[in-house]
Amino acid sequence: MTTTAPLPDDGRSRIRPAERADLLAIYRIEKASFPQPWPYEVFDRFLDEPGFLVAEEGDAVVGYVVADVVPNHGRAFGHVKDLAVHPERRGHGYGRRLLAHALTRLAEGDATSVKLEVREGNDAAIHLYEDFGFQTLRRVGGYYEDGTDAFVMVRGLDDWGRRDRDYGATDDAD
Repeated sequence: MTTTAPLPDDGRSRIRPAERADLLAIYRIEKASFPQPWPYEVFDRFLDEPGFLVAEEGDAVVGYVVADVVPNHGRAFGHVKDLAVHPERRGHGYGRRLLAHALTRLAEGDATSVKLEVREGNDAAIHLYEDFGFQTLRRVGGYYEDGTDAFVMVRGLDDWGRRDRDYGATDDAD
């Protein structure tokens, strides 16, 4: 059961594709969210990806997701590479909405499954992914530079179009 607080009902929050003007805000959220943040330049490289989305509250970027589709032995699979919400805006459903929109974009890109890596001990993220039907495939020892392990989590996308309304992926992100 989800225990996130509702999003503001003032109509001022939305999910939309990331733009170059968002990169500084995205990078600041990345630095506030992860002990080993991606370099700024990495985000610039993903700007053309349909799965690079931001959550906006008013005029402020409060979260983002980076996801793409990769060919794999004749079948496409999705990869959620990065997802973060500003620490002061967590618990309001932004992560849930970003993930739902990213999965929709991946499914639209013909991905039949999706994977992600999550840091061991990031219980909030692990629970979010489990709520979305992800299952742990394996543990990767020393995945992160500081030696922390990661869990590789996966889920199929064959049923995503029929269930995405349950996760909040039916609005925004033109």
